[in-house]
Amino acid sequence: MLDVRRLRLLRELARRGTIAAVAEALAFSPSAVSQQLAVLEREAGLPLLERTGRSVRLTPAGQNLVGHAEAVLERLEEAAAELAEARSGPSGALRIGAFPTATRAIVPAALVTLARRHPGLEPMVSETDPAAVADALRAGDLDVALVHEYDFVPAPPEPGLATEPLYREAMYLAAPAGAPAPVPVPAPRPGSGPAPDQGSVLRAHAHAPWITATPGTLCHAMTVRACQAAGFTPRVRHRADEFATVLALVAAGQGVAVVPQLGIPEHGAPAVALTRLLMERRTRVAFRSGAASHPAVAAFGAALRAAVPPELAIPEAKG
Repeated sequence: MLDVRRLRLLRELARRGTIAAVAEALAFSPSAVSQQLAVLEREAGLPLLERTGRSVRLTPAGQNLVGHAEAVLERLEEAAAELAEARSGPSGALRIGAFPTATRAIVPAALVTLARRHPGLEPMVSETDPAAVADALRAGDLDVALVHEYDFVPAPPEPGLATEPLYREAMYLAAPAGAPAPVPVPAPRPGSGPAPDQGSVLRAHAHAPWITATPGTLCHAMTVRACQAAGFTPRVRHRADEFATVLALVAAGQGVAVVPQLGIPEHGAPAVALTRLLMERRTRVAFRSGAASHPAVAAFGAALRAAVPPELAIPEAKG
């Protein structure tokens, strides 16, 4: 009989690529992970891993077993959801991951609604970059999280995870107010970039210093790719992940930046000129596959939808 805990380790190895990464993510020692995978191979009755020196990769049988492991883990999540509903409904700890803008603009109102509707729940929020959410959910460090994607940075499918749309935001070019109008650089050849209006706005600041998020984040990739699609690579001067800090740097004349709608204060940003772009940022609720009907996950999703401003909300899919 195959052990589910060992199947989870195999799934994590397929995703993370090294035994050391699996061990770090799941708080095991590398030797313990290796031992458990060796036991799984004995249970399976054939090799699941190919070892060459320090590297390891899955055999075709191992890759096939990962597919079955995904299905098994999803069914276990469904079973846990049914048991939780039958037992007491939404109650107990709920570990939530959210990126900073959502943590400030959406999550607090959702927590108020959640406390009113389901006082037995104990939500625990951790600011988590969307790039780290998938691993945290699969490892069981989070139960539900908010993730986002941009027009120039689509989110790839994540094995073992499911998402539901929540809201969308407009994006803006933020520049120092009152600064001399920049001279646009020539447009790229036809068909090589986004719509002309957005491209011309970005190209007008091609020679300005730029403020981006830190490398490795989706926000950083979004700015760089949007500028490259407009025909230039931005010259980055400052890196900051909190949009309030980004806007403060823009107001101080330190450069220009691309910011989302919810990253802008309700009454605008003093000394900052904002120009609407055609691109969007879309936010989704993410959880482990099979957990959509878990009462705590469903309750938090409903509270989030109640907290989203109507003009930003994405209607729930029907049927």
